[in-house]
Amino acid sequence: MADADAERFVKAVDIVSKDPASDGLLAIIAPQGLADPTAAATEMAKYAHTSGKPLLASWMGGEGVAEGTVILNTAGIPTFSYPDTAARAFTYMWRYTYNLRGLYETPEMIEPAIDARKKVTEFVQQTRSSGRTLLNEFEAKQVLASYGIPVVETRAAESEEQAVATASAIGYPVVLKLLSNTIAHKTDVDGVRLSLQNEDQLRSAFRSIRVSVTEKAGANHFLGVTVQPMVRRDGYELILGSTIDAQFGPVILFGSGGVMVEVYRDRALALPPLNTTLAQRLMEQTRIFAALNGVRGRKSVDLSALEQLLVRFSQLVMEQPWIREIDINPLLATPDHLLALDARVVVHDSGMTAESLPRAAIRPYPAQYVWEWKMKDGTPVTIRPIRPEDEPLMVQFHRTLSERSVYLRYFCSLSLSTRVEHERLVRICFGSYDRGFALLADRKNPETGHHEVLGVGRFSAIHRGEAEAAVLVSDQWQGRGLGTELLAVVARVAREEKFKRLSGEILRDNLATQAIFKKVGFKLRSMEDPSSISALLEL
Repeated sequence: MADADAERFVKAVDIVSKDPASDGLLAIIAPQGLADPTAAATEMAKYAHTSGKPLLASWMGGEGVAEGTVILNTAGIPTFSYPDTAARAFTYMWRYTYNLRGLYETPEMIEPAIDARKKVTEFVQQTRSSGRTLLNEFEAKQVLASYGIPVVETRAAESEEQAVATASAIGYPVVLKLLSNTIAHKTDVDGVRLSLQNEDQLRSAFRSIRVSVTEKAGANHFLGVTVQPMVRRDGYELILGSTIDAQFGPVILFGSGGVMVEVYRDRALALPPLNTTLAQRLMEQTRIFAALNGVRGRKSVDLSALEQLLVRFSQLVMEQPWIREIDINPLLATPDHLLALDARVVVHDSGMTAESLPRAAIRPYPAQYVWEWKMKDGTPVTIRPIRPEDEPLMVQFHRTLSERSVYLRYFCSLSLSTRVEHERLVRICFGSYDRGFALLADRKNPETGHHEVLGVGRFSAIHRGEAEAAVLVSDQWQGRGLGTELLAVVARVAREEKFKRLSGEILRDNLATQAIFKKVGFKLRSMEDPSSISALLEL
């Protein structure tokens, strides 16, 4: 306001800072007669750290407001010459907070595809050894199905008669698509026929595809057709794919799909691996996401199922580095189901070596450190690296600990509410696996069918070549050899991760843990602090 003096200006800041409906403040002063920029800055500096909200300022006026700008900056209030620059800073702050919350939001647990990694890897290597780099559609859908991604029923037919027999078994109407080991985009050679209602139409379609491919590409590119049921496209056509970026390695793409994919250009990118939270964040960046939630009376698609599909696709991308490109287009999404209608997979050629494979920007889950083990009483457990999805299990684990176990592990008493705070558990569950991590002893309770954590061993880097080790076992499972095994596994993994030594600190009266460290090979020594013992293991 033109008649606003410094007192009124600062009073307005005070009122807005206490308003629960506001998340931040931007104070602007423009040159005018009544407001004293220096006096206003002096008063406003008092609010730099009291409101709990970000406070930005725009002091316009050049040399005339220079003294006030210095006061604000000294108080820790970012000051900008123009309001639009300050507003842009607010946008960056919001994006940073949004992305950070997404990273540390506990995702839903997704069970990995059983035996998919080995099966698909063998198949891909067979393809590469034959000199091919392109999987045909039938093979590509087999790869997707191995990772639990639903695909439309697809059968290969090398001859016209075989196509007729296959269509009769599936039931009309059907779709015919070119089967080729060399042509990636079937529509480029007119290699797709939809909604074939009977045998006559099918025979005509088979012949026309063969003629078209022969004329446009050559007879050697025609290996037959795939026969698929005609699926009603009463949902949304999406695209889900991955390719290699020169700097970041594998990148996942999601957006609007179908034949108009290059026209709409509605897409978003993310770095694998994904969890359900990151999958949701990826979808939210596209315009079609609003439609997926349901518009104009149409039902929403099953977004939870779509998130899980993206996570499984991400798992495929991370576990199959020999795959160079993979596309699902279209991925049909309806309120009732998700279905991959077409797929394309390109693998690295035979000249690519394992050492030259593109590396992911984010390290994948270290599945190589998963072991099955049995305690002294025969109870089977799985010892594995922790995952972000394990946060609820860690909360339950801490509820099983006695006050003495907590004191011996943390050297002080910590309340349950403190130990299970989300902000605290994210430091354990959301690691990047590059500077150490926790290993869980995971057991599936035969009575409830639910997983439970029995113990935790962890190592974390102190400085170059050395990591600190610790172990903690639930009270009811102590005395069965679990603590010793967990610590031994910690040492084994730390050695594999190229650490040179492990160290630890144990309370002098914690004789049980000292015995565990001795069994694993640690050397115990007294410390300057008479209440503690140091432990050291050369790896």
